[in-house]
Parts: sequence; structure tokens; C-alpha cells
Amino acid sequence: MANVQYYDVILKPVITEKSMSLMADKKYTFLVHTEATKNQIKEAVEKMFEGAKVKSVNTMNADGKTKRRGMTYGKTAKTKKAIVQLTEDSADIEIFAGL
Repeated sequence: MANVQYYDVILKPVITEKSMSLMADKKYTFLVHTEATKNQIKEAVEKMFEGAKVKSVNTMNADGKTKRRGMTYGKTAKTKKAIVQLTEDSADIEIFAGL
């Protein structure tokens, strides 16, 4: 992976009904850079959100879907999702607090 800083790893939080129900177990879902490793995701969450201590990271890769417009075929971009589990004594992540 070529020179990706910790602030480039996390792109945006995923706000769905399922991800909101996981927040009760201190699991937070983020859309992350497609080439980010689990260690880089853990480091990025701990640096960006003060007081957060990561217990584990689970990742999912999604290939781009084939789309068609007339006779032309193309693909949407690949994505990667990460579910971050925080430790019991960790502080909650504030961006999800008002939701």
C-alpha cells in the first residue's frame, strides 16, 4: 500500500439499521480504503477518536457491480467495510452519539 496515512483509511461511517443495533455491543461500522489492513484500521480508529481502544477488526470486501447504460457495460467501484469492536472500558465514538 503506497503511503496511506491514518486519516486516509476511514472514509465514512455506515449508518444502517443493522449497524445501529450493533452499537449496543460497542461495534461500529465504517467504509474504509480498499487497500487498508486490519492493523491500519485499528491504528486509525484509535488516533482519530480519543479514548477508543480497539479489541478486534472484521473486514468485508465488495466487488463493484456490473452496470449497463444502453449497450455500454461498466463497473462501479470496489468497496471495503470494517466492523470495529471496542473494548469494555473504551470510550464511545462521538459521531454516532446523536443518532
